[in-house]
Formats: sequence, structure tokens, C-alpha cells
Amino acid sequence: MSDSVAAPAELELVPIAAPDLLGYGDIACETQTLVRTELVLKEGSLFLLTDASGNVTPAGACELGLFHEDTRVLSYYDLVTAGGRPDVLSSQAARVFVSQIDLTVTDREFGGVFTEPKNFLHIRREQLLSEVMHDRLVLTNYLGRPVDFWIELRFAADYADIFEVRGAKRARRGQYYRPRVGTREVVWAYRGLDDRLRQTMLHFSIRPTELEEGRARWAFHLHPKDSVEMEVVVAPLLSAERPQPADRPMLERFRRLRADYDGWRNECTRIRADDEFFNAAVRQAITDVRALLVDYGGRTIVTAGIPWFTTPFGRDSAITGIQALPINPAIARQTLDFLAAHQGRETSDWTEEEPGKILHEIRRGEMAACQEVPHVPYYGSVDATPLFLVLLGETLRWTADLALVRRLLPHVERALHWIDHHGDLDGDGLVEYARRSPRGLVNQGWKDSGDGVAFPDGTLPEPPIALVEVQGYVYAAKMHMAEAYAALGDLEQAGRLRAEAAALRQRIQDAFWLEDRGYFALALNGEKRAIPTITSNPGHLLWSGVPTPEQARRMAEVLLGPELFSGWGIRTVARHQPIYNPLSYHNGTIWPHDNSIIALGLARYGLRREAATVLGALFDAALHFRYYRLPELFCGIWRQETDTPVGYPVSCSPQAWAAGAFFLMLEGILGIEPDARARMLRLVQPHLPEQLGFLQLEHMRVGNSRVTLQFHRHGERTMANVLAVEGEPLHVRIDVA
Repeated sequence: MSDSVAAPAELELVPIAAPDLLGYGDIACETQTLVRTELVLKEGSLFLLTDASGNVTPAGACELGLFHEDTRVLSYYDLVTAGGRPDVLSSQAARVFVSQIDLTVTDREFGGVFTEPKNFLHIRREQLLSEVMHDRLVLTNYLGRPVDFWIELRFAADYADIFEVRGAKRARRGQYYRPRVGTREVVWAYRGLDDRLRQTMLHFSIRPTELEEGRARWAFHLHPKDSVEMEVVVAPLLSAERPQPADRPMLERFRRLRADYDGWRNECTRIRADDEFFNAAVRQAITDVRALLVDYGGRTIVTAGIPWFTTPFGRDSAITGIQALPINPAIARQTLDFLAAHQGRETSDWTEEEPGKILHEIRRGEMAACQEVPHVPYYGSVDATPLFLVLLGETLRWTADLALVRRLLPHVERALHWIDHHGDLDGDGLVEYARRSPRGLVNQGWKDSGDGVAFPDGTLPEPPIALVEVQGYVYAAKMHMAEAYAALGDLEQAGRLRAEAAALRQRIQDAFWLEDRGYFALALNGEKRAIPTITSNPGHLLWSGVPTPEQARRMAEVLLGPELFSGWGIRTVARHQPIYNPLSYHNGTIWPHDNSIIALGLARYGLRREAATVLGALFDAALHFRYYRLPELFCGIWRQETDTPVGYPVSCSPQAWAAGAFFLMLEGILGIEPDARARMLRLVQPHLPEQLGFLQLEHMRVGNSRVTLQFHRHGERTMANVLAVEGEPLHVRIDVA
């Protein structure tokens, strides 16, 4: 695209009423039929959700659109042609930053004489995200004679905040302006209540035959086998500056992004098995983690998932960082730096910020800027703070990066202080939560929906609530930080933390263990009454190391029993519980990240066969999802011989901690135990699932070493070999059962 193309004339912004401009009234996602997302693209601060044709239609459709920094900058984008709406031949977006869509138009409207309509026009549509959105269209005529043909794009921008798209109602909005129309461009504009001017420019490589505020039409005379190519660039801008046409063509941007992704994959551990479907699933997971990275205030951070959570989260980012350590420790380091930079300093009921507390979620949209929501950032998470410390401890195990620990030590001390003081609301030695913000979350663990923590009959507990897994995170955090302080030479602080952890472990045993169930309670309510609902939450205690070996064995029987294990994975709530609903967000569905934490925990207690069962089930499930990509969650319906897993309608995909699930489960079943400070790697009783007979990890980082490992399954036994060690010497000890 030439830089010399004339930009729209500088016109005075003319205020107009939003309904007159948009043509479809108020933004009200909850009043519309949910559109099942077909194509998802993400790069940097942009993400795009379209239907299978590459369209955003109907206008204002729930969840669809081009989004930039929590604002929908393109809410209607519809390709129509002289022959009606094109039919979809195929569409895919496995690369995440680019999609390929093939469309066709029949000869029905062009004098066709065939009994059956003949597909005569092929439209190759490629959409790519970089700093802007590119939409490339190539039309080819196969009719066998010349044809006069037209295509038309219809478009609009509602500048809805992400919370509006999710269903939030606003009393008022900012000011819309009449679009500015040039020869090849249309610029839409909106000034929010935060006084930020948001603009969207649509630039056309071929001058339209007709161009209006919300419509561009091109008329072509196509000879047989003739092709015509055109490109549309959609550029968002959050300033009063005039948007400019893209300075590089789509192909150049595609090559740059492809090289960037290739470089990312080369920096990651390569996982290769004897099952190509497994290889494809892992490759997609590695691609998805890269796609979910975003620059936020000059710092790189992995965001949670598309569409609703393309933003930094404390809990999600920390868990993804832990999951990704065997693949690429850069994710962990980036997450630690970001979370430390946004650690709480003051006390605020509105945002639930407290000194030392790690954020829950941060947003950059209009509603956050106007304090209509508390996400500036919002700190309503009871588990992000201990998980921050667990992430640092696990990173030390894998990297031996004591300089990182020293640099973050003030943040460690503030986090520990929050756990012991602000986190313990009633002074009983446990960490609890109780909502303070009127716009905050009622439940503040990972099951944060309104009914995500309940008694078996559905009764909601009164706060403050002490979740069982959070106590395990705190135990693990103190044990990890004891090791960190010992490594720094502070043996007194290390000893104090170990003693506190031991006391907490006993407190968890006394308060949460249900002897008659052979399992732990979900939580304690404000009266310290155990909530005996059988859920997946206690499985996280295995990862933390809280249960005794005997308790771990009994827990495994529950977790892998028919009430919790569906055949596709471990459900969030057991089937026999009155509140069980396999279609509920947190009360019966299957979450891959939840399963991965449990699987690693099982493996750490020597229950690797059970852990491999979980991995095998999730791999079988992944085979039925597009691109072999595990979604955020799916329904917990029982698996039968001819079944496929049932998708959840608003599940994020791609989603960071779902992508990271395979990495953590592999760490567990392969018995990988790094000790980078001692230049040691242990492989303890590795066990491949029945779906795999061979697995190889290439160039896995442990400290300043890179190791290549190979695993072979022979019946019930899995053998391990070290093929290569690069960099610093590394002692690899293999303990095979």
C-alpha cells in the first residue's frame, strides 16, 4: 500500500446521536442470541472474533468484533456480493494471527443454465492482525464468460466497552461523531466519558465505486479466469491524531509475524511424540501462549484468554507462568516483574487493594477509566498473592536465578505480610475473603462465579470464606520462600517460614479433612463450619504437598472415581452432589488447568499412573476440538464409547492456562524434578500414558543448561535416556520403577 495515498480531509468533528449512526440501537448483548465464535485472531493489543465467513454480523452481535484495549472498535463488518452472501467453503485460523477463508458465489443470479447452481466465483479472504487489521480479498471468475460483478462491505463501530459487550448496562455514553469520508477511507470517531478520542479508520487499497459512512462498494468486469485483489486496513487509534494508512503491506507483516512465531517456538522446549495428533496439540498450545502475550505499559505479560479476558490477571498469569516453566521460563520472569510492579500499596474498598496484595485483573477501557468498574486494577483475588510466591519459588527451582529473587525480595516481604495480616481476616491462621467493593466479586478464588462456592444443597456460605486450595497455596508459598531465603543465606527467616508452614499444614488437616469421605472439604464458612461439597478444589492440595501419603491415596480414589472423573477429565463438582450440573460454569464442568494442577499433584505423591490417566483423557478430548486446542472449559457429561466431549458455549479459546495444561501434566508424569541451583535434574519413575509409546523433550532449560530427554514405554514400564546436555554441566539422575 502506498504511503502517498491521500488521507481523509481534516473535517470538524460533527456530533451525532448514536442510534442514528449505528442503526441498531443500544448495545445489549444479553438480549441477543449468542453467536458461536468461529474464528479468533489475536496479536498484541488487538483481537478479532468473526463468524466463519470473516464477518462481524449481525451488527453488535454478542462477543464478535475487532477489539483494541478493551474497546470494540469495529462492531459491524459484513461482506455481501452481487450473488448474495457468499457460501463458506472452508475457514481456519490455526496460526492465531492470520485466518484463511475460502468463499464462493453461485451462477444462480448470472444466467446459469445448470440444473444445479454452479460455483463460479472464488473469493480467497485472508485476515491478519498486526498493529492493525488487514482484510485481503482475491476474487477469481470461473464462469467461462465475462461477468459484471460487485462486492460491498458494510461497517460500523459502536466503541462498546468490553463490560458492555458482556452485558453490563450503562446510564450514559460519550459522544459519537459523524464518520469522515475520503476517497479511499472512512474514519469513525467517538469521545468517551473519559475524554479519550477513539477513532477507527478503514482504508481501501482500491478506490470504491461508491463510498458512504457505513458502506463501500466496488464494481468489477471480470473476464474468464480473471482475478482482482484488494485490501482493507482497519486501524484503531486512541488519540486525537489522524489515523494513517498502514506503512507495510499485508504480506510483509505476515512474514514478520511468522518469523516472530518461529523464533518463539525455537526458544521453547520442543516436544515430539510418536502420535502426530499429540504433537499438533502441543504445538498449538505453544502457539497460543505466544499469541496471548501483550505489552502493557512497557511490560510483557501473558493474558488470560479470548474473548472476555484478553488482559493481565494475577491468578491466571501466575499459573500459566508455572505451567510454562518446562517450556520457556521467560513467561514466569515476565509475569513476576509485571505482578510485582502492580502490587498493592494502599487500602481501597472500591478496588479491594491492600498493601502487598497481588492484583486480580486490570482493564484499559472507558468504564474502568471512569470508575464504573473497579478494574484499575482490581485486587479481589484471595489466591493471586500466594501464587505469586509459588511462581517465584518454582522459577528458582528451574532457573537458579538468585538475582531475580534478590530484586523481588521487597515484594516477597510485602506479600508475606499481606498473607499473615490482611489475608487472615479473623486471626485464625487461615486466609479468607469477603467482598468489600460493591462492584467486586462475591467469590474470590478461581471458582469466582456467584454460585462457585456452595454447600451440597446449593446454600451459599456467609463470609469470610476460607477456601481449601488457597490454604495449600499459602503452605506451598511459605515452603518455597523458606528455600529462597535459605539460598540467600537468611537461615533464621527460612526456619520461621518452615515452622509457619508446618503449623498451617496441621491446621488444614484438622479443619478440612473429612475422614468419612476420605477427602477434604471445599471451604470453611464464616462460622468455621466445613462446606463438605465434593469438588476438584482439594486436589490442588496434592500439588502443594499438604496431604499425608495415605490421604493422597484416598483422595486419588475420589478424584479418579466415577463421581468426579467423567472419562474426559476431572469435574469441578462430583456427580452425586445435589448442585452438580455438567453444564454449569463451575459446578460440574471440566477445566484443563484444574486437571493439570491435580495431575502434577498426583504425580508428586508417586501416583503417576493416575496422573497419566488424567493427561490421556484430556488429550482424547483435545482431539475433538478445533486445532486440537483445549478450551478454557467444557461440559462434564459422562464419556461413553461413541461420545465426543461437549463444548461450553462461552468458553474462552485460546486460553492461557488451558494451553499450559499439557506442559504441567507432562512435568508430572515424566517425574521431572529440577534443582537448578545444584545443577541437578531428577526423573522419578516416569510413566507415559497408553496413547504414547515414545516422547522426546529437546533443549529443555534447567538453569544455564539445556537437556534433551527421551522416554520409551514398554508395557507398564517407561524408560528414560539423556541424549544431550548443552551449556553448563547438569547431573541427570533417573529413578525408574
